[in-house]
Amino acid sequence: MGRKRLQEATDGRPTVHTVAARAGVSIASASRVLNGVGGSPETVRKVRAAAAEVGYVPNAIARSLQSQRTELVALAVEDIGNPVYVEMMRAIEAVVAGSGRQLLVHATGGRIDNETALLRRLAHRYVDGMIISPIRVTADHLAAVTDSPVPVVVVGQLAEDAPVDNVRTDSRSGIALAVDHLLATGRRRIGFVNGPLDTVPGAARDAGFRAALAAHGIPLDENLVEVGDFQYAAGREATQRLLDRVEPDALVCANDLIAAGALHTLLARGRRVPTDVALVGMDDTELARMMFPQLSSVSLGSAERGRRAAELLLQRIDDPSLPPRRAQVAPSLVVRASSERTVTARAEVTA
Repeated sequence: MGRKRLQEATDGRPTVHTVAARAGVSIASASRVLNGVGGSPETVRKVRAAAAEVGYVPNAIARSLQSQRTELVALAVEDIGNPVYVEMMRAIEAVVAGSGRQLLVHATGGRIDNETALLRRLAHRYVDGMIISPIRVTADHLAAVTDSPVPVVVVGQLAEDAPVDNVRTDSRSGIALAVDHLLATGRRRIGFVNGPLDTVPGAARDAGFRAALAAHGIPLDENLVEVGDFQYAAGREATQRLLDRVEPDALVCANDLIAAGALHTLLARGRRVPTDVALVGMDDTELARMMFPQLSSVSLGSAERGRRAAELLLQRIDDPSLPPRRAQVAPSLVVRASSERTVTARAEVTA
């Protein structure tokens, strides 16, 4: 008696029917095994062997419709080339992959309309959940997050009563760590090169710099403060403008990309780092260790924030009834050659 003809899809691909016929089991049994529901050990063995033999590939769309899960998670950040987001993305991807899901990454350019449109697209359920790290937070953001039919975790500073899972740090206290360190090394004319003040990190870091000087009884010289963008070229140009006005003996930069630009300008103008001008960045990315001299930098725990955000998201996917959670990552200062000393300080920050 000849072998039963194997049924294939119209495009020639093997189907569940194909696998069931080859394994000699019912279609229902083959379907349960192929969808991970299980079966007797012998049935599982036979179905898996048959699937491998005929080259069966699961239909992801059909499985998604059946389970109401896509097994995809999205991450939305301003700039996927920024080292801080690279570190965050790696940590998120490791957690997501451990759950059997895949990560999709979106670059928003920091544009509010891009971010809110992306959040509203979640109504189509193209992913099981999203992690977003906006540098500006508006009422539209919060409305889109709270109205989302799938879970969203926000990495960044939100109001305490925001009804959303949130992972944050305290960059204001982080700036204070940098200022305290520079004052301890004898620096007194400390400049600050920041990103845009209409962003959450820009506003927090500006407030932190001013508060840190005030805590030491040092009057603020506005000539020592310059604003640009959170990019290398902007940091270089902002430092040029600052040096055209004043002669600082130290610079605090709002991120490591700005600090890289500042170092370029300082060296181009003949300033020795750290002999003439000490330099401290923020984020403590791989870039800080690649610079020469190596950059002192305030770590805001990018990888840790990513890891915690991914864990919160997966928990929320599994149990949507959980109350909103908060996770706080404390900043720490890593001192390297750009500001002379080699010690590590840690800030205790309340949630």
